[in-house]
Amino acid sequence: MKARIKWVEERTFVGESGSDHKIVLGTASSPEGRTPGPSPMELVLIGTGGCSAYDVVHILEKGREAVEDCVVELDADRAETDPKVFTRIHMHFIVKGRALSRDKVKRAIDLSIDKYCSASAMMAKTATLTHDFEVVDTTPK
Repeated sequence: MKARIKWVEERTFVGESGSDHKIVLGTASSPEGRTPGPSPMELVLIGTGGCSAYDVVHILEKGREAVEDCVVELDADRAETDPKVFTRIHMHFIVKGRALSRDKVKRAIDLSIDKYCSASAMMAKTATLTHDFEVVDTTPK
């Protein structure tokens, strides 16, 4: 895997993945209080949630569950001193579908976090990872 980061100006950078996708990132605030893109650590947190969400959907689809949506809301704390690594990450999964098995959703999430998600495995080296979930049934009534 490869990536490239190019400094644009001030604290704005453009990251390019080996698959030619680009993203603006930075930490400098504009006069309006906006940043040019997510910070590198925000990207790490987003990547962790994305990695696990991908796994959960994949596992449920392989199990022939009628999954329609998966959202992961993350809440994290970082160390107060450098390096300001993540020390706590809580992942809240909202999984929607028709007559989903709550047990299969739980199993898919557990498998992702404990076995398949590379990002959560790395984050667990410095952070306490916790998670919970809710299942929303979209079966017409």
